[in-house]
Amino acid sequence: MRHSMVRPRSLADTLAAQRSGGFTLIELLLVLVILAVLAVVVVPKFTGRSQQAKVTAAGTDISNISLALDLFEIDCGRYPTTEEGLLLLIEEPGNQPDWKGPYLKRNHVPADPWKKPYVYSVPGQHNQRGYDLYSYGPNMQDGGGDDIDNWSQP
Repeated sequence: MRHSMVRPRSLADTLAAQRSGGFTLIELLLVLVILAVLAVVVVPKFTGRSQQAKVTAAGTDISNISLALDLFEIDCGRYPTTEEGLLLLIEEPGNQPDWKGPYLKRNHVPADPWKKPYVYSVPGQHNQRGYDLYSYGPNMQDGGGDDIDNWSQP
């Protein structure tokens, strides 16, 4: 009868055999903590940029619509009335022979970045000899200090 000598496992061999199966709980928790810290630092930076981009886009839209309104006024001798609205910049009116539009690219009046129509009125309360054109801004309500308009833009 032959006896084979089985060498007893050392502590290092035992730990190596156990570790080869995956990660320990401590390692997983450490990774989760690192990801949470990154999320706390990075996410607020991106959310602020999104709102800032929308405000900038609304200002650009107002400038473009204002240019279209000024071209309409040069061709037709007047601005569209409040009742006619901004639609007159893309749809030819039957009673305006000097209309040379459409005055807006893409043949539609854009909504503001919050999916609301721009507010247009003639004569304006802030521009008595012209028109007021504005968006209610991020809070989507008149006033509140976040409205984007054509009278306070340079």
